[in-house]
Amino acid sequence: MSALQRSLSRIPWAYVIRRLLFAIPTLLVIIAVAFFMMRLAPGGPFDGERKLNAATEAAIKAKFGLDQPLWKQFTDYLLGVLQGDFGPSMKTLGKSVNDLIADGLPVSLAVGSLAMLVALTVGTALGVFAGLRQNTAGDYTVMGIAMAGISIPTFVTGPILILTLALGAGLFAVGGLGEYPNIGMSLHNMTLPVLTLALPQIAIISRLMRASTIETMRSPHVRTARAKGLAERTVIMRHVLPSAVLPLVSYAGPAMARVMTGSLVIERIFGLPGMGSYFVDGAINRDYTLVMGALIIYATLIVIFNLIADILYALLDPKVKYD
Repeated sequence: MSALQRSLSRIPWAYVIRRLLFAIPTLLVIIAVAFFMMRLAPGGPFDGERKLNAATEAAIKAKFGLDQPLWKQFTDYLLGVLQGDFGPSMKTLGKSVNDLIADGLPVSLAVGSLAMLVALTVGTALGVFAGLRQNTAGDYTVMGIAMAGISIPTFVTGPILILTLALGAGLFAVGGLGEYPNIGMSLHNMTLPVLTLALPQIAIISRLMRASTIETMRSPHVRTARAKGLAERTVIMRHVLPSAVLPLVSYAGPAMARVMTGSLVIERIFGLPGMGSYFVDGAINRDYTLVMGALIIYATLIVIFNLIADILYALLDPKVKYD
């Protein structure tokens, strides 16, 4: 049996199917709670400093179905979502929520996925390095940098990187996606947002991996492997890392969903039209459909990445069983 076949045989397929089936009512509950909470909160998408006349307000509400009973509004919205239609934006004229998500989600996914890739690679390497050298100068240095990375917020590191690497050294773009006709995501304009978003994740992951590595190094199976005379490199690669990485798998699932659905701070600092900006603007403007669309995307990614994390658990640790 090949390594791929052995890995596939260890995937808990029955558990995966149950989780996917359970995800459907979970998402329905999330949609229902968010829908009714937004509708029952004071104010609305068309409330402003200047009061609309009764006829205009009635016409607008009729256009968006806000004159219908709440149960009818929810039923119509849910039917639309099941068909992949998140409805029209109530504040961005001529744009549907699908259009806004199609514009913003690729930017957030690109920045978030690259940031998590950098964070997982660098953070894991630093954490293992520090864990294998506990209470040494290297350990203290890595943990000191990690504490700084956690303590300094992104709205501070972002401008610092712009001042030094963009305005100072001229290596990268200050922000935005370029100017017509050269609009798009490139190394020139994506490096600083990715780095700014990755830095706190690197700090968290390195601390997590350090603690997990130290704990794993003291476990009986590692002591047994060393007693058998295995080379230190073999002990680390075959016995320490597969166990030490398990807590990281638990953290990475929700973190990836959170990072990949957009960061308001990063997108505002670097002028990126991502999902984070759309979500906050929609919440401020009471754009019901836009907020609901962003929330559904986020909840779906949470379900998917948590499921992937559970599958990775089963692949990395044969002792993990799902009934």
